[in-house]
Amino acid sequence: MSQLRAEKRVVVLPDADVLAARVAARFLQRLGKRSAAGKTTHILVSGGTAVTAVLRAAGVDKARSTVDWSLVHLWWADERFGVDATLRNDGITTDALLAHVDIPHENVHAFAASDVAPDAAADAYRDELARFAPEGSSWPTFEVCFLGMGSDGHIAGLFPDRSEIGETEAAVLAVHDAPVAPTERTTLTRPVLNSARRVWLVLPGVDKASALGLALAGASYHSVPAAGAKGRKQTVFFTDAAAAGGVPEELIDPEF
Repeated sequence: MSQLRAEKRVVVLPDADVLAARVAARFLQRLGKRSAAGKTTHILVSGGTAVTAVLRAAGVDKARSTVDWSLVHLWWADERFGVDATLRNDGITTDALLAHVDIPHENVHAFAASDVAPDAAADAYRDELARFAPEGSSWPTFEVCFLGMGSDGHIAGLFPDRSEIGETEAAVLAVHDAPVAPTERTTLTRPVLNSARRVWLVLPGVDKASALGLALAGASYHSVPAAGAKGRKQTVFFTDAAAAGGVPEELIDPEF
């Protein structure tokens, strides 16, 4: 088996709604199992409609009651600045999931408010990550990192052919003049995203097909950031039939 096939799984569901529900169910199952064992779990989520759909599905799934949310910490992979609070990733996530579960306020780790400069917000978030880091690390041990992907292949606030995607020293960066609105953002860097045990990319829609194909074919992550997403234990591309039309059959895992 090639290294690509050993490291990356592709799971294809019929459509975006089924995709969101299935990923949400798997997510809650993992959280429930860990909390039943008394384990604290740190989760990392990005913005975007696909990840939001998963969180919204989790927010109405009855299995959410099986999770001890006092043992769950939620973090964001990226944030938007200069926009209304309801359009920020943390505001959207609150509406989709957090308003429907009993998670302690202190377990929700949002970036600073939108009226704070992105550079200052990035510095503060770096310090917050370090507060929960095990010895020898600068950030928590993430169990799952949820990522969406733009049609250009970007993940979190890491856009193609920009310096942020190649950053390996800093944990958090401010992003100025991003190629899509809003242009002012913050983002975690690739080493932080890839430190998660499991990286789950949620990619429905025909507009994702081209970038998905490039990511699976081993494109440079500088040109297609999603190609560089890789969990320490597991990397799964959850997609729907519309996006997976060009995915080789041998890369699809029918049993996951």
